[in-house]
Amino acid sequence: MWQRVQTLYLALATILIGVMFFSAKAVIYDAQGAVQETFTFTAYLPYLILLVIIELLNILALTTYKHRIFQMRTAALSGIITLALQGWLVVDFVLTHDTMVFRVMALFPLFAAIFDFMAVRGILSDQMIVEAADSLRRSRRDRRKK
Repeated sequence: MWQRVQTLYLALATILIGVMFFSAKAVIYDAQGAVQETFTFTAYLPYLILLVIIELLNILALTTYKHRIFQMRTAALSGIITLALQGWLVVDFVLTHDTMVFRVMALFPLFAAIFDFMAVRGILSDQMIVEAADSLRRSRRDRRKK
């Protein structure tokens, strides 16, 4: 399982999304430069729901390595939902950039989506190799029967 690069990509995406549960999305500073208010990802219920869904999909994709097609679809779905979350964060940034300072963790969904899609690409290449090997075995077996 861990010898495949797509497993490492899925693990990195899972870790990045997991870190978002415990980090701040943005802060508001007062006139003296002290932190006045901190906004976390888990304080807003829709963000929390999306983070839980993405984390569960990543864990599911990480643990279903014996079922490549299902793993690939799960990772792709996780990547799409993660991009939607990133888009929502961009909209929030555009609407509130004059009052809030966003943290670097607001970019974690983008990196997680990139890792998810890189994992999908690796899973697809593995599946193509397996199908090619099966095709060769079938053709050899068919030649021996004749």
